[in-house]
Amino acid sequence: MFVQTETTPNPETLKFLPGQPISPYEPLEFNSDAEAEYAPMAQRLFVINGVKTVFLGSDFITVTKTADQNWDDLQPAVMSAIMDHFMANMPILLENPDADYSEEEFFEDDDKDLVLAIKELIDTRIRPAVAQDGGDIVFKGFKEGVVFLRMKGACAGCPSSTMTLKSGIENLLRHFIPEVLSVEQSV
Repeated sequence: MFVQTETTPNPETLKFLPGQPISPYEPLEFNSDAEAEYAPMAQRLFVINGVKTVFLGSDFITVTKTADQNWDDLQPAVMSAIMDHFMANMPILLENPDADYSEEEFFEDDDKDLVLAIKELIDTRIRPAVAQDGGDIVFKGFKEGVVFLRMKGACAGCPSSTMTLKSGIENLLRHFIPEVLSVEQSV
């Protein structure tokens, strides 16, 4: 097995490509070992000192490190953990009967058609580009012309995320949907 790595716009995050499917659900982000209770792959990575966040995409894993670590030391340990996990034929995720991987959303009922159009643009034009950088972007809500989005994976905390949000995503949404006045980051 060979795991490729790619840099991301976020210097604290690397993208790992094992050449196999990862998350059968929407992309999942874990910020601690406790959050990863049903994600053995993420738990294995959190054992490594310096791993801050684990993001499971459809066919990639992004790992965000703590600021006090450097990738020269951390990258081999992360690659080894990923390879060991696959070589042991361990599952990426366990069945979780209580799992709800959907994000809570807010918008007025009158805006339902508008929100569907916004989500369609996000899913077809924005999310694929963001996934290439090792992250994801999720619709959180729409209120009074403002679209609220949550950035995940490599995009969360990325130095260029504000520029991406304002210059790229906001301009695209405003171009296709005039009712969109601005885009804001949501937690």
